[in-house]
Order: sequence, then C-alpha cells, then structure tokens
Amino acid sequence: MKLVTYQTSQSPARVGALHGETVVDLAAAHAATGGHSSFPTTLQSLLEAGDAGMALAREALAFAVRHPDKYAAPVNTTTLLAPLPRPGKIICLGRNYAAHAKEGGAEVLEYPILFFKPATSVIGPGAAIVVPSATTKPDYEAELAVVIGRTCKDVDEAHALEYVAGYTCANDVSARDLQKRTHQWDQGKMLDTFCPLGPALVTADEIPDPGQLDIKSILNGEVMQHSTTALMIFSVPFTISYISKIATLEAGDIILTGTPDGVGQARNPPVFLQNGDTITIEVEKVGTLTNRVTR
Repeated sequence: MKLVTYQTSQSPARVGALHGETVVDLAAAHAATGGHSSFPTTLQSLLEAGDAGMALAREALAFAVRHPDKYAAPVNTTTLLAPLPRPGKIICLGRNYAAHAKEGGAEVLEYPILFFKPATSVIGPGAAIVVPSATTKPDYEAELAVVIGRTCKDVDEAHALEYVAGYTCANDVSARDLQKRTHQWDQGKMLDTFCPLGPALVTADEIPDPGQLDIKSILNGEVMQHSTTALMIFSVPFTISYISKIATLEAGDIILTGTPDGVGQARNPPVFLQNGDTITIEVEKVGTLTNRVTR
C-alpha cells in the first residue's frame, strides 16, 4: 500500500491510499464495508493500531477498488501532506555514504553520526521550502526515510526490519553556513520547512530490501545526485538496531538514512538552493518528492 495524509477543499486532513492516479478515502470505504470499529483518523494512529490497523486499511482499500467511482478522488484534486505531518522523532544519519564523506573531506567513522530534525521542519510534497534570512547556503540532500511501525528497543539487526512500517522520500535540506558554526550540526538542520517528506508511506511488504534502491536528486531538471542505497555504510537493519540500543523507537518515528555524493556545497562552484528553484527527490519503488524554493 501507498498510504498518504491528504486533504481536499471540502475536508480536513485524513488518511488515504494512492491507487493509480487517485486517492482512496479509507475511512469512508471502511464505513461502507459495515465495519463496527472506527477507522483511525490519522496515519499516526493507524500505525499505533499495529497489525489490526493495517488490516483495516487493506480491507478498506480492497473494497474501494471494487467501487472506484465512490471512494476515490483524482490526486490532482487533493493536497498531499507529509505522510506523518508531526512525527515524534526524526533521527538522521550523517556521512552514511563513503563518497559523500570524501567529497566533504571527512573520514568514514566506526559509528553512525546521529542528529535530529524537529517536527516543525516537516512539509509535504508541493509545499515550499522557505529559506530564511538566517542562512545564505541552503543545500539539498536526497534520502531514503524509514518509518517505524511499532515500539522498538534493543532489537537485533537480524530482526530490525520487522519493526518497519514502510518508507518514504526525504530531503534533508541543510543550511551549510549554520551547520558549520559548531561541531554539532542541528542548527543547520532544524529550520522550518527543511524536512520535506512524501509523497506516500510505502508499506514494507512492497520493499523487502531497502538496501537495493536507486536514489536521485534533481534540481531544475538536472540530476545532481544519483546513487544506490546499496552504498550505505550503515544499512537500514544495522541503523535501526543501533539506535534502538540507545533510545526507544516508537510507531511513527522516522529515520533519515543519509545522502549520497553530489550535494551542492561540494560542487565547484558550489550550488545552493535559490528562490524559484524546484528540487525533486526520487527513490526507486518509493516515489517522487518535489518542492519549490522560496526566500
């Protein structure tokens, strides 16, 4: 399934599923099946409902597909938000591709570099990355985002993927000037609108191996980054296991897995995001996330 959070001009944010070029209203489809339980009102609460919540979503989607004219709207008549507009934790990896570490003149470390983005940095597809006056060097970073599906603590690497609800595209927009002020990166990562996510949460059953996905960033039609998650230094299972031994991961938490080489600051001359730019992140089997840039 490709689960989304969306809204229309007639309705507030709700949980849906992409089906072809349409968005299925899962709550409406569920109600029409005659189900006695209420359908979760947010994707966060759907994840918190665990396997039972996912079963409700699959049943509702299957019903809606059999009645395509009743429970689906064209995607272009809706507004897709970030799948999880206000996640509990956004934990990010730095320098998780050797070529990216090299282009920045850094060594590959024995342990992952971890930093955070706040929920206030999250925006959805099509929304504007708003660059404030505090930075003159905003940069793009294409990343695969992992969405945790249930509480995860002290898990073994061999079982780590069992705790994944699904995956989405992410852009770890970074203010390089702020990032380099200190050895701690968060102030360059935490700006409002600097964490585009989406367009959908693609459930884990559709991506059995997150370590074999093509990944790109495309700036104004030009490919800037093109790599594969096979080149991650720390794999998705290792990363989940490692973090879970430090802090409890909960349903709806998001892990950004790092970016490959080709970022703007490493180019000669550097390429930073400008007013009017369009930046697109593509992850194989996961989707395409596009945002415009404003100042």
